[in-house]
Amino acid sequence: MKIWVDADACPVKIKELLYRIAKRTKIRVTLVANQVLRIPKSPFIKSLTVGPGFDIADNEILRLMAPGDLVITNDIPLAALILEKKGAAVNFRGGFYTDEEIRSCLYVRDIKETLRSSGIETGGPRPMSQKDCQNFSNALDRYLQRMG
Repeated sequence: MKIWVDADACPVKIKELLYRIAKRTKIRVTLVANQVLRIPKSPFIKSLTVGPGFDIADNEILRLMAPGDLVITNDIPLAALILEKKGAAVNFRGGFYTDEEIRSCLYVRDIKETLRSSGIETGGPRPMSQKDCQNFSNALDRYLQRMG
């Protein structure tokens, strides 16, 4: 299993947590982004810079991931495609996307997008808290133990 990170929007605290997990578990973590990222030197941590543009990083993750890989992303359409490819997807707050709930997540996302395009302010996600980081860490640890 490999871990792929949709890194352009990934909070720094989550990246730092993933660096520690990569070193501890010796699982390959690859951060995919439209910009050059500074990462620690480790044989288990890699950065992949893709060209600019909408969904370029997402498409590269989808191209490179294999069934059983884990992808860290808040991008719901990307998560849906990962599940179709038999991968696992978790958001930055530690919530794993499931086949059962991904359709409703896409539906809510589409409704909010329609409202925003109509000029209605729907608000963005709340800022990451220390509790969110802890939830992510705990969820990832439980997942890795199950998969180990």
